[in-house]
Amino acid sequence: MTAVPGSQFVVRRARTPDVPGVARLVDSYARQRILLAKELVTLFEDVQEFQVAVAGETVVGCGALHVLWEDLAEVRTLAVEPSWRGRGVGHRLIEALVLQAKELGVSRLFCLTFEVDFFGRHGFRPLDGLPVSAEVYAELLRSMDEGVAEFLDLARVKPNTLGNTRMLRQL
Repeated sequence: MTAVPGSQFVVRRARTPDVPGVARLVDSYARQRILLAKELVTLFEDVQEFQVAVAGETVVGCGALHVLWEDLAEVRTLAVEPSWRGRGVGHRLIEALVLQAKELGVSRLFCLTFEVDFFGRHGFRPLDGLPVSAEVYAELLRSMDEGVAEFLDLARVKPNTLGNTRMLRQL
């Protein structure tokens, strides 16, 4: 089924049948070097982190919430089908991810983005420095997750993050 721009959409937790639609969105933005590419297996492994915007049965937007620490999570892989941009899809996805974060007990959200104005309108502010203690930093260094490395601003992820802005929102 093809989504018709202008029709209604709903935002809900992702399910495994949504993964091919999420992959399509991620792949289109990865080709433009806006999002990092993700293997299909990784998207299936992380499906429980995703919210999707669907029109009919078509995924028109997606976003994920990945917990980094006790009080900190990352908004990841936020993407909206180009024909659906400007229709509130991204806004509704952010709202759903914020609600999910609050339900999990998270009080701060991190993102790494080229879309500074969009995230700024949703309460995110550019991050200067690292807002965790030395002890937490040492624990986070043990993570194999690339998003954690991006949050820590480690040199090994610099080629993938050049031009992006690290942003943080207090909930």
